[in-house]
Amino acid sequence: MAGERPDPKLDAIQFEVVRSALVQVAEEMAVALRRSAYSTNVKTRQDFSCAFFDRDCRPIAQAFTQPVHLGSFVELIPTSVKTYGAENLGPGDMLVVNNPFGGGSHLNDVTVFGPVHHEGELVGYVASLAHHVDVGGGAPASIGPFQEIFQEGVIIPPVKLVKNGVISEDIFKLLLAQIRSKRVTSGDFRAQVAANTVGARRLTDLVEKYGIPEFDRYVAAVIDYTDRRTRSEIAAIPDGVYETEGFLDFDGFTDQVVKLKAKITIEGETVFFDFAGCDPQRRAPVNSTKAMTFSACAFALRALMAPDMPVNYGFYRHVRMNAPAGTVVHAVHPAPVVGGWETQVRINDMLFRALAPGMPTKIAAATKAMMAQAGFGIIDRETGEYHCNYEALAGGYGARATSDGPDAVQQHGQNTENAPVEEIESHFPMRVTRLSLIENSEGPGKFRGGLGMRRDYHFPDDPATFTILSDRDIAGPQGIFGGKDGRKAYYILNPEGPDGPNAGVVELTSKCVIELQPGDTVSFQTPGGGGYGPPEERDPHMVLRDVIGGKVNRERAHEFYGVVIDEHTNLVDEAATLKARTLMSNSRELSN
Repeated sequence: MAGERPDPKLDAIQFEVVRSALVQVAEEMAVALRRSAYSTNVKTRQDFSCAFFDRDCRPIAQAFTQPVHLGSFVELIPTSVKTYGAENLGPGDMLVVNNPFGGGSHLNDVTVFGPVHHEGELVGYVASLAHHVDVGGGAPASIGPFQEIFQEGVIIPPVKLVKNGVISEDIFKLLLAQIRSKRVTSGDFRAQVAANTVGARRLTDLVEKYGIPEFDRYVAAVIDYTDRRTRSEIAAIPDGVYETEGFLDFDGFTDQVVKLKAKITIEGETVFFDFAGCDPQRRAPVNSTKAMTFSACAFALRALMAPDMPVNYGFYRHVRMNAPAGTVVHAVHPAPVVGGWETQVRINDMLFRALAPGMPTKIAAATKAMMAQAGFGIIDRETGEYHCNYEALAGGYGARATSDGPDAVQQHGQNTENAPVEEIESHFPMRVTRLSLIENSEGPGKFRGGLGMRRDYHFPDDPATFTILSDRDIAGPQGIFGGKDGRKAYYILNPEGPDGPNAGVVELTSKCVIELQPGDTVSFQTPGGGGYGPPEERDPHMVLRDVIGGKVNRERAHEFYGVVIDEHTNLVDEAATLKARTLMSNSRELSN
């Protein structure tokens, strides 16, 4: 049982071999999926996840891909198996599902999973989840300001996509009929099937080597080992009740901010996340599903633990939360959930901020804390093919106690990569005319926040539909312990002025669908991370380095950091800097 000493009959070296082999099953699934996929979002950005579950639907091993997905798996697979019936699944069968209210997230995240049998006995389940670039609905890429789930795309309850190893053409045709990018989506679905096939083969090899009884003993030992380590890691977190409040700037339809509230209770070897007090769910794209919110809690807890800490049922069983049904952190049917990840990552940021007083050296300042989703649809004039593209853009990470925040990276459970300009341009009739860091976007501090990123999408010859699903267009990420906030996000149509018919500079909202004409450009500018500690305590030579590197200009160096740089020598003017910083410190003391 969990908590007792490990089975003395298990060989310690063999245990580690089997534990690693189980993880490698999931990792090999991930490699197969990435190499087989068609879309840039899956094959390049790695917006997918793979995992293995035992016969009781407990998560045992997962690939190192998207933590936001993996927490969702924990509820989705057991719920789907219970709904469909394990007895209705045979060797070679696979189900497809994306139901947000049955353990899923938003509709783009489609899971394909199936059982693994050995000599007629169920061993477990292999599962792959991929964010598809389009699942139908009211706008290309299936993101945008929708008001109910039915506008967001095709809703898939657990249905049998693969029977005896063969894709059901009727089911497949029915799904693809709802989708714009049929060729790419078809390829990504087949890649998921291929990944599961690889996983099933590798698990069968393991079971054949050890036999089911011995295999089960090792699986139980892996869970037990993780359980013991998890309780030990939780016990190392200072006891206490940690609370915070936050908000999303814009819900897509009203000017009322979306209020979020979180309380974390740490006591001994237990942790409890409570979201009582969050706003009721809205007819707007800001609702997180229960599984999404659980994923935020799981990631926050895991991030505080040792780097080599395994993640499986032995860990997830300790993630306990209260997310009241009918709120923006546990939406119920028929609420729209397409923007639930925007809320989910903001919750992650809040959880870390709540813990900051008890763990000041481990917690970073606020990050971009939004998925920053951009998508577009365009019809190829030569082939007539409907193309869809989706990506979530990087932004500034918050500063840490001993170092600056990284520039233009993904944050928290969002582990995707930035899409290469060359790949986007080779696939779609458009151009990326600018990809750069944003000067002066950092949150000033003793250690500064990371810089935001700017990507300009230009459509020279053809009309297109562009969708934005993001946030941070009112306030930037918060600084911590005296650090300043990072620059907010901006979404701009034709930032350099008119470039085509009917074009003009327009500031867009963070949640919108716009029809572009030939010559139009959309500039997507993500926020910078918050700063850590008073800016006037920053090493002047680090400020100088940022000025030379084009990350901060001279005026900002003087205004926020009190650093004066000589225009002729490009060196720090020590006397002028001392004077400026003395004035800043005196002003801070008076304000306190």
